[in-house]
Formats: sequence, C-alpha cells, structure tokens
Amino acid sequence: MIELAVAVLVIALLLGSILVPLNTQIEQRRTSDTRKAMDEIREALIGFAIINGRLPCPDTDSDPAAAGYGLEEAACSADPVTEGYLPWKSLGVAEMDAWGIRRTAVGSLRIGDWRYRVDRNFAVAFTLATGFSADALTVRNSAGTALTSSTERPVAIIFSAGANTAADGQNALASFEPTSGIYQADVPSSTFDDILIWISRPILFNRMVAAGKLP
Repeated sequence: MIELAVAVLVIALLLGSILVPLNTQIEQRRTSDTRKAMDEIREALIGFAIINGRLPCPDTDSDPAAAGYGLEEAACSADPVTEGYLPWKSLGVAEMDAWGIRRTAVGSLRIGDWRYRVDRNFAVAFTLATGFSADALTVRNSAGTALTSSTERPVAIIFSAGANTAADGQNALASFEPTSGIYQADVPSSTFDDILIWISRPILFNRMVAAGKLP
C-alpha cells in the first residue's frame, strides 16, 4: 500500500507539473488573441471615422435580444454616457475578448465585453480645429504617472477586463468620472490585468488627412 501511495503521489506531481505550464500557455494565448483583436478594433474605429467623419458612440443596450444591441447609440455628445460598451456590430469586429462569454438575457453577466469611451467632441463631425471636451481623458499607470499628455489627450479608450473579467483600478465602474476621466494601463499584476489601448488625436487626424477626409 505504501508503494502504491508513493506511485500515486509521483503521478500527481507529474500531472501537476504538466498542467501548470499548460494553463499558463492558455492564458498567454488568450492575452495574445485579445491584443490582436484590439489592434483590429483600433483600425476599425479609425476606418469608421474616415467613413463617417466622427467616432461612434458607445452601445448602452443591456438586452442582447434588443435590435440595437451591439450598435452605437444615436447620440452621445450632449452629455457623457456612462462609459458604455464597444458597438461591435457597427464596427464589424469581435464581440468579446478571449475570456468572453456570450450573453443570452438582460440579467446575464457582462464577461469579456469590450469597454469603450469616446471624447464627446469626436462623436460628432470634427475638423482639424476640434479640441477636447470636458471628458478630458487621461491614462495613468498604477503609480499615478500619466501615460498621455495633458495637451494631447485620448479621443477614444477601449479596454478588456482581462482574465479576472472585472475592470480593475481606475477602470472600475465605481471610479467612473463623467468629466476629467482617468483610466489605467499597466503591466499585469495580482491586482490589475486589464488590457487598455487608446486612439490619439494626431494619429486619427493623420489617417484622415492621408485618406483625403481632412481638412
């Protein structure tokens, strides 16, 4: 019996040593797939702006059966919309990140849905003279260091809540600021695993000028 117990223990240890790296590989793949999807989202948003002369509003529908679910709202420039979700149907991109679970009812948890916010001045037709609204978006790291300029703020922010499926730090809904909005991007840690990207005004303007849509 002792020999059998030792054999079982050895097998368990071997299986454990195999499964841990496998789980790590799965998470690395999901992170990689999410980052790739976010690169496509950035391109889709710029393409949307080239076509429409503005960036899309967030989607705020909660019912996955609603006709407008996944589509941008009709307007979002008068008042800041509570952050909202990416209008993935309007953009023709993936509905969720690599950890996502498709929702089937109003009460379904939002797991893996892309979070999205746009500076309201850029949710309507803009020109090269368009400046930033009271949204005044800023991205910081966990130490509070600004990763964006106070004179060239993000015009749009998109993020995935990551493997823990909950927005962390400044990205949590409880931290939402209707004006002077602060968001967080950082290396993964035990308390922060969100993946966040933003679109800057110079990049957006450059692409639109190159496409002949500005000035």
